[in-house]
Amino acid sequence: MAARRALHFVFKVGDRARTARFYRELLGMSVLRHEEFEEGCKASCNGPYDGKWSKTMVGYGPEDNHFVAELTYNYGIGEYRLGNDFLGITLVSSQAVSNARKMGWPLREVSTGVFEAEAPGGYKFYLEDKEQLKQDPVLRVTLGVSNLEKSVNYWSGLLGMKIYEKDEEKQRALLGYADNQCKLELRAVGGAVDHGTAFGRIAFSCAKAELPNIEALMKKEKQKILTPLVSLDTPGKATVQVIILADPDGHEICFVGDEVFRELSKVDPNGDKLLNDAMAADNSDKWFAEHKMKKVSA
Repeated sequence: MAARRALHFVFKVGDRARTARFYRELLGMSVLRHEEFEEGCKASCNGPYDGKWSKTMVGYGPEDNHFVAELTYNYGIGEYRLGNDFLGITLVSSQAVSNARKMGWPLREVSTGVFEAEAPGGYKFYLEDKEQLKQDPVLRVTLGVSNLEKSVNYWSGLLGMKIYEKDEEKQRALLGYADNQCKLELRAVGGAVDHGTAFGRIAFSCAKAELPNIEALMKKEKQKILTPLVSLDTPGKATVQVIILADPDGHEICFVGDEVFRELSKVDPNGDKLLNDAMAADNSDKWFAEHKMKKVSA
């Protein structure tokens, strides 16, 4: 399992411009690449929508050695309903705390030296007020679960993650594939997990040869497969194989072939410009306003 890597978390965003400002100016992340699509993805990368959408990867460095965010924007949808499935991302950056204060962005100190900042759409980020790490500053993604034991068994027993911490009293566990990677924290929510319409997806890579084995194991164990092993084409780029799973609470999990993904995920030096140009050309807000209409709330 050592070759498996934590890659990114997918967020659905309704206000692309304000979201870009949060990630770039507050968190201090860079645009790694930006792509526009005229129709929905075969693996539902942008959710259950068929129309025009975009994907923007942002992070503190390339996906080869950083955990990043994938921002998916569906042109006709202005907001999504949050559930209790995504509980936050924790990262180390005193610069992000300083940026938030300069921008007048609301911060709430949740414990000594740890501040909660809310990204557009309501997604929570926990900023540790320490010098940004030379390695990846993104420490962990926290997901809500209904039954901690069952979830730990799934992620550890079936997906091969190492258990770093487990606290029965606080009903939380910390898992991961390597010491130097972003970890997955599972935290019991005291009831059913509600994914709302904002539900995201966490992605990992593995050797391409492992993908059929993952699919076979999930079939054998009668676990849910949302998208069987499929090849995804990106115009002008490599074709990558993925399989999409769902854990016991319905959290979406993508495994992608590592060899091709490393090629596909190379940083595009034009990423910033492509995003800025797409936002400048997006007249959807103006069109809805002129027609006295609101964008759809998903």
